[in-house]
This record gives sequence, structure tokens and C-alpha cells, in this order.
Amino acid sequence: MLLSISVDSPQVPPVSFAGGGRSAAMTSTIAFVGAGPTTIYTLHALIEAARQPLSLTIFEQQPSAGRGTPYRPGWNDPAMLSNIASIEIPPLIETLVDWLRAQPADRLAKLGVDPADIGERVFYPRLALGDYLHDQFQALLERARVQGHEVDVRIRTRVLDALSQPDGMILSVRARGGAKTQEKFDHVVLATGHQWPDEPEVRPGYFLSPWPASALATIRPSAVGIRGTSLSAIDASVALALRYGTFDAEEDGRLRYEPAAGADGFRMTMMSRKGLLPEADFFHPIPYEPLTICTADAIEAIIADDDVKPLDAAFALFKRELAAADPDYAAEIELEGLSLEEFSDRYFAERGDLDPFDWAEWNLTEAKHNHAARITVPWRYAILRMHETLGNLVPHLDQEDYRRFSQFLKPVFVDDYATVPHESIERMLALHRAGKLDILAIGDDHRVDSHREEGGAVVHIGDKRLTFPAFIEATGQRPLGTKDFPFQSLLDQGIVRDAPTTDPREASRGIVIDDQFHPVSDAIPDDQLFCLSLPFLLGRHPFSQGITSSHEMGKVVGEQVALAVAQVAEMRANPAVEAA
Repeated sequence: MLLSISVDSPQVPPVSFAGGGRSAAMTSTIAFVGAGPTTIYTLHALIEAARQPLSLTIFEQQPSAGRGTPYRPGWNDPAMLSNIASIEIPPLIETLVDWLRAQPADRLAKLGVDPADIGERVFYPRLALGDYLHDQFQALLERARVQGHEVDVRIRTRVLDALSQPDGMILSVRARGGAKTQEKFDHVVLATGHQWPDEPEVRPGYFLSPWPASALATIRPSAVGIRGTSLSAIDASVALALRYGTFDAEEDGRLRYEPAAGADGFRMTMMSRKGLLPEADFFHPIPYEPLTICTADAIEAIIADDDVKPLDAAFALFKRELAAADPDYAAEIELEGLSLEEFSDRYFAERGDLDPFDWAEWNLTEAKHNHAARITVPWRYAILRMHETLGNLVPHLDQEDYRRFSQFLKPVFVDDYATVPHESIERMLALHRAGKLDILAIGDDHRVDSHREEGGAVVHIGDKRLTFPAFIEATGQRPLGTKDFPFQSLLDQGIVRDAPTTDPREASRGIVIDDQFHPVSDAIPDDQLFCLSLPFLLGRHPFSQGITSSHEMGKVVGEQVALAVAQVAEMRANPAVEAA
């Protein structure tokens, strides 16, 4: 079998099929749209499970396949850190640590990795993870070839549309500089990843996202507003800070920010509803220790019980698990008497009463000590483990409980699991000490006006008015619905449709899919289409971000595709079974 890589071909030749969409050799044909981490993990699961030869085609718009937007050069500044350590990354051909240790010193230096600092719980630059994923992708392609699969990787190629037919999916495809062609596949996996504008500066001085990081180079050393205080906002602030200064270690080990000459006017204000920085990564056992009360089985039982209010019943289990894990914390916050809404307020209360940088310094000191001593804070670890089981409940919530979950419980889980590398907090503290960074709580009653002749934006908070010559939206990927879905024919056919909502002002609940990531529709054959495109899943799966989610979703879909291929092979081998 042949492994082929197509680079800038002027025209993508159509695939010829015979016998109801199958190739002449009757090999099942599978297309992946996108070549980031989700496709990599799906491909890994598929070739592990497949027992028949496959014809695999992978479409990628970028000049290089196998990295994904969060880890791509140009899109990310070399100083941007990932917030996942090697120990948390599901291995592919090899673990991240093993891969790093096998790299030559000059490659590590280019990636910003000190060979002496390589370890399972270390956080590395995003670009280092991109190179790791790229190499693992190439190794997977080689494994697929050795196992007898045909693999065709089409870089610089865009899938324009997708159409379902009874005998296969028709993809409209255009290679860069080429003509549009149509190709048919038995199974298609949509894994188009994050959805950001190619040109984030949509109006002078106003940026809809901090990516690509190279676009921020146009920002002059002036007052910069950044909406968001999570890792996305930290990434933006670090990229700008390194444009107008340097970070250096002081004798006491603290990080210092030294502004460059001519950067006196440079100052950033990060802002969010609560005005809090994320907490520093905390030590905990990996893999997770099992829950004893708020288990997946217990949540499934709630889902199956029509006589209970699911969110309140699940929150009762959440409180019991949390109290069992950390009785002192439960007593301190008077957990037993707290409603879901009250718990959210109580969780953030102590931090909200302090200056965000004072809290960040205290929290960083605690986190460093606990890592060194391998101490786990029980209440933090319990909440971390429960976010996945409570996430299983979300697709089954009515609109009112979905609103309550999104407003009160989801922020707690996100705050707990979206901790950041210690160095990221150190950088924020250094910028603040240098007088280059403030954090502002803007609450719910604020408005950003970016339609200004002067450019930038004005932030209105009640009667207060703040003007920024440059303003960056850095709140992360938001859930998207059908109005942003890129494949019109699937909308026209009624295959892809929005999850129902009673209030158009609420955030999208995404598109309607089942637990195997099929669009729920009678208009498409089973197992023909899988949707793993992150923005359209976030309404149903609010915590499905990052490499671990790519692995979990990819395992489900890879095994489903392998099963579908095996069933077709069985029917061909036993025509009587198909006739029956």
C-alpha cells in the first residue's frame, strides 16, 4: 500500500468509486477534515481497532499537518506555554517526555526547552507540543502504511462543503490554486478545531482574538485592554510584554519584567466579570483516584429517573462527595446549607475580597510548596474529578437548568481545572510589579464599544468610561451553532441543526449529536458522518477542550468507524446476512 503526501498540487483528482461508493478493491474510504490533535487521536484509535485495510484521506488547510491551531508556529508566540503536562497527555506512539529526551540539543533549544528541566509534570511551550504532535502524526501514518492501509494527506487543501447521499458522503474540495473537485467517502470525520478569524483585527485597534499572535505586532506601546483573565488572556499579555520588554530572574528567584526603551506608554488592563486570575497548577494524583459518591453511575441513575430534578439531585451528590473528601473545607464554607447558586458565590468569595495579585502570590507560594512536598488539597482535587461526571449531565438539562449550570456551577469547574503553569502566574506578577499590568472586575453591567473612528475600544462600566487605543477579546472559544457551521449542504439537508433553546439570548447549545458524535437525523445513514468540531460541541460537552478531550472523543469515534467497517466486511463475506 502507498503512503502519499500531496503538497500544493494544482488540482486534487477525484477519487473513483465502484459498487455504491466503495473503491474498486472494496476498501472502506474514510476522510478526516482537519489534521489537529482530535484527528490524530481518532486515527490512532482507528488503526488500533481496524481489522480490515482502509483508505484514509486527511484534509488540512495549513501548509503542515499534525499540529492543530493551539500549537502551530506563527499562530502562537514561542513564549506561550501550554497548560497540560506530559503526565496528563494520553500517549500516542511515545510519551511527550520520552520524545523530548530523544531530541537533539539544538532542536530543544529552538523549542525553548532546557534538557535539564524535562519531567512528567513540567509545562512546555505550545510550539514544543506542536512539534511532538507533528512527529507522532508522522509515526502514525507510517504505522498505518505498515499495517496495509492507504493514506493520502492533502495539505493546503480546503473542504468547501459536505453532502450526504445514501451510498456515501460527497466532499467538495479545493487545493490552493486548484479547481474545485468532488470526492466520495464511506465515512467522514469533521475535526475542524477552533474557529477564529484569519485576520483578528476586524477594526483598527480592535482584535476579535489574540490569535494569530503575530497579528498583535501592530499594537503600539499604549494602553491595551484585554477582555479575559484566563490562559488566553495571559497568552496575549505575554506576547505583548515580550514585544516591549524582557523577563529576567532576580537574585531571590523572583521574575522581573524590564521594559524596553520607548515603552513608557505600554500598559495592559486585563478584565473579566470577577476580575480574578486563574490559580496556579496544583499537585494531585494522576490518573485520577475514583470518586465514591458522585460517580458516573450515580449521574446516569439521575438521568434515567424522571421523578427528580436532575441538576439539583446531582448537586446534592456533589456536596456529599466534597464533604467526604474535605470535611474541614465543607465546615469552613458551611457547605451543607448552600444552594447551587450560593455555593458558586462562596467558592469565589475569599478571592473576590482580596487584590487579585495578592491572592495570586499567596496561591503560587502554596502551589509550589505542595508540588515540592507532593501534597494534594482535597477539596480542589474532588472538584477537579467531579467536573467530568457532572459534564455527562449537561445534555439532559432543560433550558432553565442549563442556564443555572452555565452561570453558577460551570465557572467553578472551569476555575478548578483550568489552572495555569506557575511560570504564567510569575509573569503576571512581574508585569504588575513593573507597573505594566492591572486587573479589573467589570461584572455583568458593562459594554464594549469598538465602533470608534479613533480605533480601539471604550469600555463602559456603569458611569465609568475607559478608553483603550488597542483592545483584544481573549475569552477563549465560545460555543457555536448552525449559523457558523461551515458546510451548507448538511444544513440544507436538515442533518446538522441547532439544539433547541427557548431563549435566543442564551449561548448556543451547539448542534444536535448523539453520544457517538453522529448528527441526530433520519436524513443520513448510520456511521456516515461524525462531528468532532470543537466549537459546535461545547454546548453539549462544556468541558471538551484540550488534548485529553481529543483523546476521549477520538477513541469513541475511531472505534465506531472500525466497527462500521467490520460490519460492512462481514456483510460482504456473508451475503445472506445482508439480505436478512
